[in-house]
Amino acid sequence: MSNSELSSRARAALPGGVSHELRYRAPHPVFIERASGAEKWDAEGRRYIDFKMGSASQMLGHGHPAVVEALQRQADQAIFSADCHAAETEWAEWVNRLFPCAERTRFTASGSEATMLAMRLGRAWSGKDRVLRVDGHYHGWHDHALKGAKAGSLQAASLGVPDAVNGLVEVCAADPQAMQAALQDNSIGTVIIEASGANYGSVPLSVETLRALHDAARAAGAVLIFDEIITGLRWSPGGRQARDSIVPDLTTLAKVVTGGLPGGAVCGRADLMELMNNAAARDGLSPPVSHKGTFNGSPLIAAAACAAMPLLATGEVQAQADAMAERLRDGLNARMARHGIVGCAYGESSTCHLLFGAANPEGLSPAAIRNVPPALVAGLRCGLLARGVDLMSHTSCVTSAAHTPELIDEALDAFDAVFAALVQDGVLQ
Repeated sequence: MSNSELSSRARAALPGGVSHELRYRAPHPVFIERASGAEKWDAEGRRYIDFKMGSASQMLGHGHPAVVEALQRQADQAIFSADCHAAETEWAEWVNRLFPCAERTRFTASGSEATMLAMRLGRAWSGKDRVLRVDGHYHGWHDHALKGAKAGSLQAASLGVPDAVNGLVEVCAADPQAMQAALQDNSIGTVIIEASGANYGSVPLSVETLRALHDAARAAGAVLIFDEIITGLRWSPGGRQARDSIVPDLTTLAKVVTGGLPGGAVCGRADLMELMNNAAARDGLSPPVSHKGTFNGSPLIAAAACAAMPLLATGEVQAQADAMAERLRDGLNARMARHGIVGCAYGESSTCHLLFGAANPEGLSPAAIRNVPPALVAGLRCGLLARGVDLMSHTSCVTSAAHTPELIDEALDAFDAVFAALVQDGVLQ
């Protein structure tokens, strides 16, 4: 079946034909049948150089042999029994070794569930109901994460979120003085920050600023959560906190930490994490903080993660991905200059973001950075897909250890052709 035919079938079975709103695309998305390394092929046999990489989860590349072998071996032994098993302990030990904040780890079924749990722990420890978040930072799709997720807006980006829930969330700029001012409100006991800056660094967050935000939360006595769902095991084996020596109380993880399979984790200080210990009691509750989930730490996911961890822990995977992202950014900047396009490619570690209309993102508000004209986003994404290149979201992408100089250079040729077409059509200047 063609992509169009598959989309028609999907729309009759799924709302909008998708299971994730960012997969929606007019007139239809591409339907991927197989993937290997940093490439994937759709239902019509078209090949794509992949800069989505499973929404940044496939750090080792698609179908890494160690992960595939571990999954096959575990599937032969037991797919799922809802019991404790040795691999979840081994997996937690890896996380506790790699992340500076981690004295205990608890697994979840997704990244959104990880931020839900971390916020609950923060509220329970502090005894304060309200959470402070940073404008434009992304922490998942649940009710407590939507207010402030869209840069420059205090409106939750969904119907169905009660005003009472929105009232439990305060939003401030990624500015230490703004955070200090917000934390004067004694009803706030928890702070959550996307460690990269908004949308995996599309709105950059300098080391100095992150450290100052950390210090502001510390001074106020708030529980500090770093959302390292993308940065964890990508910026370094121990995430941004290890790379830059800025340590929170709790950290949320997903994507790479699972070996690229569904799941997530919260790790952090033992005293906070032990609130989930059934042997503990507080206010008549045992455990004081409830956390359940049928598939938490499931054997298949743990097997994949334990196979991936020795590869991720050396730093070699991150070094390769970082080098390929740097090659991509440098090549994009050269081609944008060649076409006279005002803009830049930028990013940290193994990310690449495209900004149009300004020479760099410095001094721009999160809303200004994220407010790319829809016609430009559509023209860029559609033009690249037609030439065999897929981005992650908006005008951003990630690399992996499977990307090579040859793949990067091939992708740059596609970008060059798309830039030329967009300039000719007057979409880009």
